[in-house]
Amino acid sequence: MSAETIQSRREWLLSDRPASRLQARLGRAYVAWRRFSANRLALVGMLIIIALVAVAALADVLAPYSPTVGDLKNARLLAPSAAHWFGTDDLGRDIYSRIVYGARWTLYVVILVAIIAAPIGLLVGTVAGYAGGWTDTILMRVTDIFLAFPKLVLALAFVAALGPGIENAVLAIAITSWPPYARIARAETLTVRNSDYIKAVQLMGASPFRIVLRHIMPLCISSLIIRVTLDMAGIILTAAGLGFLGLGAQPPLPEWGAMIASGRRFILDQWWVAAAPGAAILIVSLGFNLLGDGLRDALDPRSGDQ
Repeated sequence: MSAETIQSRREWLLSDRPASRLQARLGRAYVAWRRFSANRLALVGMLIIIALVAVAALADVLAPYSPTVGDLKNARLLAPSAAHWFGTDDLGRDIYSRIVYGARWTLYVVILVAIIAAPIGLLVGTVAGYAGGWTDTILMRVTDIFLAFPKLVLALAFVAALGPGIENAVLAIAITSWPPYARIARAETLTVRNSDYIKAVQLMGASPFRIVLRHIMPLCISSLIIRVTLDMAGIILTAAGLGFLGLGAQPPLPEWGAMIASGRRFILDQWWVAAAPGAAILIVSLGFNLLGDGLRDALDPRSGDQ
């Protein structure tokens, strides 16, 4: 592709007068990508998350051993070696294979929590911000009640009531994760509900439901995406904490928090049993934080073009 073609396409994307909605959307996406790609740490975070997804998708290929079945007689608590890169645990299971398969459970948790918590927070926040009055007061006081408790403590209470298990852990984390999203959505709604754009839609006869769903919610999506991405690290740590306490994923599932819990007995002599899954949690959490910081810079509508 010639330099002239590249330049013409760049000018088309950055046009001040787009000829179509598609051109306008592609132009905004291109500007956001330029801001994002200018942040080297954000690119590192994106590569970490892409690697996590690839590892989870190719776990059957990348893992040389079973994640749940080990050689208790001959391979118990072996140190890292060429045969077992991260060593083995107290049941003779290959830790590297368990970490690879554990990537699937990590994605399972964060994706399900985001799918459940983000829409709830978006709906509560936009309805409260647009309706105002008693509706706003009631919804925000309920939100404040959830925010008054530490997330992990509240998640522990819900899991204790629902029973241990990965599904119940996901539900408990989702129930405790929506309030910050509701606060953000409400703040965004309050800034636009009296704007000329919304007034024009009201004069055209649009119902409050349509205004919230079609015109206000889309304006809150970018801020919500940023917050969800930044919260992924906290979600992973909460899930790991529940697994560590025996209230999350149950044996023999290769969940990283549960792996740390099983390895804490050997932390002084066989340190690799707990250190390997701990390092995986650290790297993935760091990746989500770096990615969230980059998305915040790229999607912030108040920042100018770089």
